[in-house]
Amino acid sequence: MQNSGKMSRVFLILFILFSNNIFGQGSYGKWNQKFEQLGTMLPTPNAYRTASGAPGIDYWQQRADYKIDVTIDDENQMLSGEEVITYFNNSPDVLRYLWVQLDQNVRANDSNTPLVTPSTMSNSYSGKRLQSLTGSFTNAKGEKYNGGYEISYVKDLNNKNLNYSIVSTMMRIDLEKPMSTGDSYTFKIKWSYEINDRMKLGGRGGYEYFPKDGNFSYTIAQWFPRMAVYDDKEGWQNKQFLGRGEFALAFGDYELNITVPADFVVAATGSLQNPEEVLTKKELERYEKAKQTFDKPVIITTQEEAIKKENNPIKNKTKTWRYKAEMVRDVAFAASRKFIWDAMAVKLDNYTPLAMSYYSKEGNPLWEKESTKAVAYTLKTYSKHTIEYPYPVAISVHAASIGMEYPMICFNFGRPKEDGTYSDATKWRMISVIIHEVGHFFIPMIINSDERQWTWMDEGLNTFVQSLTQKEYYKDMPLRRGTAESIVDYMRSPKDMLRPIMTNSEQIASREFGANAYGKPASALSVLRETIMGPELFDYAFKEYSRRWAFKHPDPADFFRTMEDASAIDLDWFWRGWFYSTDNVDVSVEGVKWFKMKNVDKPFENKAKVENKEIKGKKNQSDDPKYAMPFEPSEFYFSSTNKNEYREFMNQVDDDKIKMQNSNKNFYEVTFENKGGLVTPLIIEWTYEDGSIEIEKLPAEIWRLNETVVSKVFVKDKIVKNIKLDPNKETADVNMDDNNFPRLELKSDFEKFTN
Repeated sequence: MQNSGKMSRVFLILFILFSNNIFGQGSYGKWNQKFEQLGTMLPTPNAYRTASGAPGIDYWQQRADYKIDVTIDDENQMLSGEEVITYFNNSPDVLRYLWVQLDQNVRANDSNTPLVTPSTMSNSYSGKRLQSLTGSFTNAKGEKYNGGYEISYVKDLNNKNLNYSIVSTMMRIDLEKPMSTGDSYTFKIKWSYEINDRMKLGGRGGYEYFPKDGNFSYTIAQWFPRMAVYDDKEGWQNKQFLGRGEFALAFGDYELNITVPADFVVAATGSLQNPEEVLTKKELERYEKAKQTFDKPVIITTQEEAIKKENNPIKNKTKTWRYKAEMVRDVAFAASRKFIWDAMAVKLDNYTPLAMSYYSKEGNPLWEKESTKAVAYTLKTYSKHTIEYPYPVAISVHAASIGMEYPMICFNFGRPKEDGTYSDATKWRMISVIIHEVGHFFIPMIINSDERQWTWMDEGLNTFVQSLTQKEYYKDMPLRRGTAESIVDYMRSPKDMLRPIMTNSEQIASREFGANAYGKPASALSVLRETIMGPELFDYAFKEYSRRWAFKHPDPADFFRTMEDASAIDLDWFWRGWFYSTDNVDVSVEGVKWFKMKNVDKPFENKAKVENKEIKGKKNQSDDPKYAMPFEPSEFYFSSTNKNEYREFMNQVDDDKIKMQNSNKNFYEVTFENKGGLVTPLIIEWTYEDGSIEIEKLPAEIWRLNETVVSKVFVKDKIVKNIKLDPNKETADVNMDDNNFPRLELKSDFEKFTN
């Protein structure tokens, strides 16, 4: 019992000694739940989607196969088509009706989009803006434009009319017999619509008219009635299309037959099935050569050949281009007699896709130099960071005013001046959009998130990997998005102008949409990769997410959970702060105390009152030495326990040795304040009296006991001259003025200019 008492006293003494060091700065502050788990906010795991973020043992998804015949009327800018859809019910549910997307109805005269779009008056208006207010849109012939679908029929395979109801941009087809699990159902739709002038009306697809040569280029997208997604999360995803939220679709196989004027060149999702029927002998030879060429693009249709067709168009003959695509969620195509066409093969580990570009002479010489090369680079980088590109082609099509993606094909802007000259800004902007849109072939065309619900899951993730491509292949290109520093201006915006990333795209104002859906999530992932997890660990987890959800339908919880599951890092605080809040990073160095050990020759029992000399984080004045580093240190005493009891417990600790080892150390107690609310790692740059520099990193969990203020003691061999927080701007701190100790005189841009 006596020995037990001694041991108890030793434990008490040690707890007091060490608790002052370890727990002294852990006093609780205001609790905002920043480190609470996301469990209650995320969907409950089940047999379809597991707690690890992987598809469950009973995961299922629907399938839709299409056979489509479509014709472009180049005289009247009309698109007409007939399609046969076979829908497979792989769900455990009985379906009594089907929902089909009718995206072109967003341009119908009775569309809700103009009604729900806020507008204001101005002192001056462009013609295009005035048209949007009056609704007086016209077609190429000057007649009133109506872009909605004309549905000729909806029938079953026996040509029996089916009952259907059109609800704005959705159509419900009522089934005569319910579909049980494992059933398939085939039906037919015939439709047509007037193609929109993309230059006047905007939009993801449409046509561009070239008055100098009297020809059109068509980029046809979201153009045919398409099956909506039915899944385990939402049931039918039949959210109306208002113009911004993009789409969610089921995977399936496509047969696509496109009939156009005989001198047109057609680019489309999938593999061309009849090149010998639609290409000239020379074009066919070049096409085959391109499949074996890896160093530079092969011109298949030359500029001279395209110009010849422009000047002598064929009006009375047609050709049908036949394409097939397997396991895709959509198809799109582009068609024009103006197209120049080039291609080159890209060698990946297991596949050799063709990178191709289609462009009019108005895009040259820029497109011939840069487009296909950018496609190839993108396939390589994204294959490294997500999954290897499995499709046979990757296509970039020149368009004056659009950047938009579909499986295997995208439409991209970037046009030189009429004399063929272009600025670096034009070149970089074009390459950037090509990388971005080709990147979408992976995210979300393969890793198939719901764009209509969660824009950030395709735009944000894609913008992040786009930044990795630019860093690898275009080191001189300005990087607009995908770094911590690039999102600072947006993050410091007034709170009433901000929305969390986890907000539906239709509920975000246009002026914030790009930053919220593209820039902020890309910057967040950059911070996660470069600062929190490290590239190796992040890349492994991100690739695992891509592998798990390729050709499936992930939602945000699947991404969040997989990133943690594959890395062993608890990131709930990160998702909560960056994705669910509008907090920002604003950490200041509020104070520094410097301590050195009292003269070691003095006896332990001669204790004196410790005087703390604290330097508050005020703005430094060069003529005021009390705000300079180093300042005079305070002294502290080494407090010893009874040596016999201490050694009895520790069995090996020598107080004198410890005292001597630390006699020349410098102890700096630094206080940090979290002013922005978003918890973050602390990256500290120490500049020493001898001019040397050290970088030290503290994980974000330093804030776990007090989310507002935290102090930390750092032990240094050298005397510190300056402390700087986030020296390389890795955390998106919105105010760097208070990141230095002592404070620096930071000049405004105006002061820099006037001086």
